[in-house]
Parts: sequence; C-alpha cells; structure tokens
Amino acid sequence: GSRYFYSRKPDLFKPLVDSLLYGDEYLLLADYQSYVNTQKQVSQAYRDQDHWTRMSIINAANMGKFSSDRTIREYSQEIWNVEPISVDLDEYDQNSAGLKRVTNLH
Repeated sequence: GSRYFYSRKPDLFKPLVDSLLYGDEYLLLADYQSYVNTQKQVSQAYRDQDHWTRMSIINAANMGKFSSDRTIREYSQEIWNVEPISVDLDEYDQNSAGLKRVTNLH
C-alpha cells in the first residue's frame, strides 16, 4: 500500500493494525472480507455503465419509501419502547451564542 501518511515512520500504525488483527474485541474486522467481496461486485457492476445507470435510477426512485424520521419513529416504538417527548428550544441567536467571528486565518 501507499506509505503517504507514514513514509518517515513505517511502524506508526503498527499498534492499531496489531490491535485489529490480534485483539479485535469489538469485531471491527468481522465482516471485512464480506465488504471486500461486495466492493468487487460493485466495481464489476460499475464497468457496465448502462446497467449501472439503470440500477442508480431504480435505487433513487425507490428512495421515496425510506424516511429517516419514520425509521427512527418505528425503532422508538417497536424496538426501544419509548415515546417521543417535546423539547422547547429558544430561537437561535448568533449574537447570544457566544461565537467569535474569525477574520484573520493566517
């Protein structure tokens, strides 16, 4: 692989790599091979631009069925068994937010 990020210190990421390869307690790499295999399929599908375009249009057309608000509401009710609550917030005011405008970026 490229050594762009660690050309002067080749062992910079060794502890991170070792922790993933030899002590992956959170199973971060558990489905990595599946990801690699799927990415190969994506790359293959992309080579056929007509087919890719058709799949993209169908995917976009079906997005109307998905709503993050609806999904969160369903998870809340069906999985977490919680009810929504109302949160009253004051209207945002830039001046009272305490943010400082940066004028000199040097």
